[in-house]
Amino acid sequence: MPLAGFLIIFQAVVFRKPLGDLKSLFLGIVLSVFGLFLFLKGASISLIPLGSSFGRSIVALDNVLLIIVIAFMLGFLATLVEPALTSTSLEIEEVSTGTIPSASITYSAAVGFGLGMALGVFKIVSGTSIKTIMVPFLVAMTVLVILSSKEMVGIAFDVAAATTGPVNIPITVAISIGLSSVIQGSDPLLNGFGLVGFAFMGAAMSILFLGTVMRFF
Repeated sequence: MPLAGFLIIFQAVVFRKPLGDLKSLFLGIVLSVFGLFLFLKGASISLIPLGSSFGRSIVALDNVLLIIVIAFMLGFLATLVEPALTSTSLEIEEVSTGTIPSASITYSAAVGFGLGMALGVFKIVSGTSIKTIMVPFLVAMTVLVILSSKEMVGIAFDVAAATTGPVNIPITVAISIGLSSVIQGSDPLLNGFGLVGFAFMGAAMSILFLGTVMRFF
């Protein structure tokens, strides 16, 4: 509501532009507010507890490789239904007049998010220091920024931000904390956070890699 009010005031008072169909405008605002409220309520009573329970239970598999594969699949599938990513991908396709298909952006980001999530889960399970993984990650990202096409650099980080939306964040954080809370010797405060960062970087690197392929091939 505050955001909508801010935009309406600027549109009407500062820019002195017509607001268009007021009935549709306010109906859309009301639906957005109630929709977001219902989603957040649903996430708090279902997705977050389910993700936390999943994170605590997955350790029982006692197979690091299988846990990592499951983490990848979960991140990949959750990203495909992330509404923010869908709208961003469609916007990119429209602005690029179809030269960058929305499907290529969506699936590349989903693969990258899944890989980042798998790497983050590996860090939690193995007890590896975050610095040990993050430094090579950042070096690789820097190389891809240099190699990728200029337009894809900005797109990569916007798309990565879009992957960390209302679907992915509750599930990812809940799984991360749930997983780290049952691993012997693991501190949930120390190891339970950072998974979203890995997933974000994975998505960004995946789009940068796509930009590199499009540039040279």
